[in-house]
Order: sequence, then C-alpha cells, then structure tokens
Amino acid sequence: MKKIRLIVFIIAAFTFMSQVLYSQENFNVDVENSNLNWKGYKPTGNHNGTITLASGDIVLKDNKITGGNFVTDMSTIKDADGSAKLEGHLKSEDFFEIAVFPISKFEITEIANKGENIQVTGNMTIKGITKQITFPAALLVNEDVITLTSDTFQINRADFNVKFKSKSFFNDLKDKFVNDEFDFQVTIIAKKHEI
Repeated sequence: MKKIRLIVFIIAAFTFMSQVLYSQENFNVDVENSNLNWKGYKPTGNHNGTITLASGDIVLKDNKITGGNFVTDMSTIKDADGSAKLEGHLKSEDFFEIAVFPISKFEITEIANKGENIQVTGNMTIKGITKQITFPAALLVNEDVITLTSDTFQINRADFNVKFKSKSFFNDLKDKFVNDEFDFQVTIIAKKHEI
C-alpha cells in the first residue's frame, strides 16, 4: 500500500512539474536588434554611445515576465562621435577595465506592475560588483516576440568602483569631475525559443 501511495505521489509530482515547465515560455534575446544606450556627463559637456549584448533570455508565464538574464560584452562600448581615444579610455582601468572584467550582467529578480507599464528590479554586476537596481519599462508581448523598452534611468558608477574623476573618491576635483550618475536606456527584443 505504501509503495502504491509513493508511486501515485511521484506521478502527481511529475505531472505538476511538467505542467509548470510547459506553461513557461523561454525567449532568446535578439542581440543584433536590441539596443543599449548610455550617456555620461561632466561640467563641460557630455558623451553618449552604445554597448552590445552578448547573450540573454527572458522567461514568460501567462504573458508576464518571471525571469531573465542578460550578458553585456564590454569590449563593444562605442562613442557616438566615433572617438577611439574615448572608447579606449572607457575600456581601461580608469573606467570598466575590460581586460579583467570583459562582461557585465543583469538578472531580473522581480517584476511589478506600474500603471500600464512595469517596474523591473534586478541584480546588476559591473567589474565583479553586484548591486540591485530598478527601472520602469514598457512591455509588449506578441505571440513569438517580446519587446522590453525601458525609460531612461540612471546608474551610479561609483557603486561599481569606477573611480575616474569621481567626487565619491576624490575631494579636490573642483570642476574637473565626471558625474557619478550616467543615463542608460535599453530596448530588448527577444524571440521565442523553439525546442
């Protein structure tokens, strides 16, 4: 009798897990058509540019995001004006030190409704340091494609030990500083993973 109950329990558990897994849909990020845009500031002006995802995925259940992971290739940092000098500086030890930290990551931990849009919370890892960030975004779910478009939000580079001309680390910069906060905006396109 105990064996029969155990078998029934195992079958029920397997059926439940199969239903849970089946109801989830996995979407792979289309890295070529997704956009990551940045903009940094200093008293005398600003610079802006792009960076490219290396990979990513979004998990959907009942038309709601339940998870996601994104990996950024830090070697793809680009200046919109095409300055090789600035791009090299951003890749150096002064900023993102890509020789040691070639990737950055973001993992979704929570999605909350915010009117017609959503609030995305997750763990951002830059230069091996992980911090929680939250940003608002619009979500569009079609049958085979997800489009996640964030508002412009700010990331504090000092939280990730990016020190160059930062007032958080140096007191004598006067007007020769670079703002700690930089703007970031993302548009993620993800397509349903076919098994």
